Amino acid sequence: MNDKKETPHIKPNGVEIAETILLPGDPLRAKFIAETYLENAQQFNSVRNMFGYTGTYKGKKISVMGTGMGMPSMSLYSWELIHIFGVKNLIRIGTCGAIQDHMNLYDLVLAMGASTDSRYVHQYNLPGEFANIASFELLDKAKKAADQKGLPVHVGNILTSDIFYNADPTALEKWQKMGILSVEMETAGLYLNAAYAGVNALTILTVSDHILRREQTTPEERQTAFTNMMEVALELA
Repeated sequence: MNDKKETPHIKPNGVEIAETILLPGDPLRAKFIAETYLENAQQFNSVRNMFGYTGTYKGKKISVMGTGMGMPSMSLYSWELIHIFGVKNLIRIGTCGAIQDHMNLYDLVLAMGASTDSRYVHQYNLPGEFANIASFELLDKAKKAADQKGLPVHVGNILTSDIFYNADPTALEKWQKMGILSVEMETAGLYLNAAYAGVNALTILTVSDHILRREQTTPEERQTAFTNMMEVALELA
């Protein structure tokens, strides 16, 4: 599928990139997934230490690659994976900060929609507001996989924000009132790229902290929760 295609940011050196790819923000998490879950994993990218691997999971070919933090980084990598390397199913796996009272640390969040304070959508010159939504096919599969594992899971709208340190201390309370489940920094860019290209995208998140309750997980505690998220995502291959 990839022949000898490459970009300034992804140089596969002949290693195939699968049509389904998992996209953690942290490239070391991509390495962990490849080493822990994939059979016959081959590294297809190391440019800027943004590690990418392709292998098989339960007999199905799947890739995994880091994306870095924020919409610009996610949007760059996902655009190239879609348009240059032919990826059809893009599944972000990452962490988020919960802002609803009924949510707890380690819960899973399936991003049915991704509201945003970003202006990334302006490039499409749309005559209105666009709703960033997930692929229902991937969303449905992920919900069923999470339910089968008995995992606490929330499905709904999240916020993709360009701002980590916000000068407006009331911003999150306003989003909370609109039913936003949690906050992260990548999904809206992924969903916009996927919608424009006509491919599938889904974000699966683990609650690593509850922002309004000021609760946080430790790195050790996160590992088990992240493993649950990874295993749900792998079932979508």
